[in-house]
Amino acid sequence: MMNKKAVVTGGSNGIGLGIVRCLAESGYDIALSYHSYREGAEAIQSEVREHYGRECHIMQANYVEDGAGKRFFAQAVTALGNIDLLVNNAGITRFESIFDLTEETMDTVLKVDFRNYMILMREACLFMRKKGVCGSIVNITSTRGERAYPKDAVYGGVKAALNRALQSVALDAAPYGIRVNGVAPGATRVNSKAEIEAKGQPDYLEELSKEIPLRRPGMPEDIGQAVVWLASDKASYVTGVTLRVDGGLILPGPPEAPH
Repeated sequence: MMNKKAVVTGGSNGIGLGIVRCLAESGYDIALSYHSYREGAEAIQSEVREHYGRECHIMQANYVEDGAGKRFFAQAVTALGNIDLLVNNAGITRFESIFDLTEETMDTVLKVDFRNYMILMREACLFMRKKGVCGSIVNITSTRGERAYPKDAVYGGVKAALNRALQSVALDAAPYGIRVNGVAPGATRVNSKAEIEAKGQPDYLEELSKEIPLRRPGMPEDIGQAVVWLASDKASYVTGVTLRVDGGLILPGPPEAPH
């Protein structure tokens, strides 16, 4: 994977941070976007350069703004000189009951979690087709796109739409050797236990882990390794697939059965 180039949205913290680390470890130069956490972006930039010996460019982007995705992609490609992989990860989570649902929530989640993903996929496909790059696109979705939860009509509905949309994009892009897939995380620990305790927040993942078949929450690096595999030649015959990385959390089974 030496000298490969990856563009990652939302790479300064959480799942995006784990993805960036795994890609850098696998030999990718990276351009990542961040929304407001510049300190985290600068920290991972230094880590990628000093620990992994790879290029890392950071750019601020607010995907609620019209044109932000297209601008970021152009900046990223200019900085890297090429692109082999796009990882659509930046997203916003809002949970509201249908009785409390606001138009602002609908517009924001649709813009950031769906419209922007589509725009970036379009830009990546256009660039790869023009340059003859048999590249890869990986979209971070969610297991919430497959299972219904209360107060989750918009966020979960958008993730379900993304799972379906990437299949059609995969068909459009396949004749040019471009593969398009998704990774659906489940319950993933994006903050350490120490950070949670420092904020005085309950560690709900600790309790939920008892209900996860593999008995632990996911880690950002679990998602990152799935992205690395889907982008690699080992997955060269895989396209149009959304890969669950959830420890078996939403596997079907009789509700009365003990875990």
